[in-house]
Amino acid sequence: MPTNETTTNNRAPGRTLVLGGTGKTGSRVLRRLRELELPARAGSRSGEPRFDWADQTTWEPVLRGVTSAYLAYSPDAGFPGAADTIRSFAKLAAESGVERLVLLSGRGEAGARRSEQAVRDSGTEWTVVRSSFFAQNFSEDFLVDGVRTGVVAFAAADVGEPFIDVEDIAEVATAALTETGHAGQVYEVTGPRLLTFPDAVAEIGEACGRTIDYLALTPREFEIGMVEQGLPADFSAQLTSLFQDILDGPNASLADGVQRALGREPRDFADYARDTAATGVWNRGT
Repeated sequence: MPTNETTTNNRAPGRTLVLGGTGKTGSRVLRRLRELELPARAGSRSGEPRFDWADQTTWEPVLRGVTSAYLAYSPDAGFPGAADTIRSFAKLAAESGVERLVLLSGRGEAGARRSEQAVRDSGTEWTVVRSSFFAQNFSEDFLVDGVRTGVVAFAAADVGEPFIDVEDIAEVATAALTETGHAGQVYEVTGPRLLTFPDAVAEIGEACGRTIDYLALTPREFEIGMVEQGLPADFSAQLTSLFQDILDGPNASLADGVQRALGREPRDFADYARDTAATGVWNRGT
């Protein structure tokens, strides 16, 4: 039986750092590493040692003893300034003895491409997991309250989006961190079919056994709504701009990253909706 210091698939012994270790993808990567009984460290503002992308004094402590790292930049690898920050962290990681970096990137984001290049330039082995829109945004993020109340309001054009289950993202990232054969790969990961946002909301409603409506907002309406909920104006403007870029048609196609990395088809949105509904997270008054 493997011990805490045992690795799999010919990887050298060492610890894996998971940045965003309490987030949607990072928490799942961390869980998988621990199920494999591989040493792992969560990097987050609440972790020990503490990690904060905005505070470079927290970087060196979390890198001690680390040989591979999963980089999930908050709020998004496509945000202004993200590439410069990721470049600085990747450089320090390489200098600290990290041998492999796996970056979570965004599909169709010019800023995220710059972040990808920053990791490529680090001098370490690298893998990019370039993701479409998370299915779990409906259950673990800003769209969940709309599902619960019965009206999901969002600014997205009526075009198809290949929603990806974050369980698939985590499995691809874990494979890249723990197996050979993934270095230098860009895995563009999507779900197996295209759905518009009204389509996705309707499938969630069917899984919940009730009607859930979709209300299409203009980008400006969405931005104002975020500010009214207490989010900073500059953050709200940047996020709205990002959504306009990625949800207006350029990503209305399927990619084969899950298939290439894992040798199987990605999970379907209907399976995500059914399984999530069964947890009760979408129940009214939750």
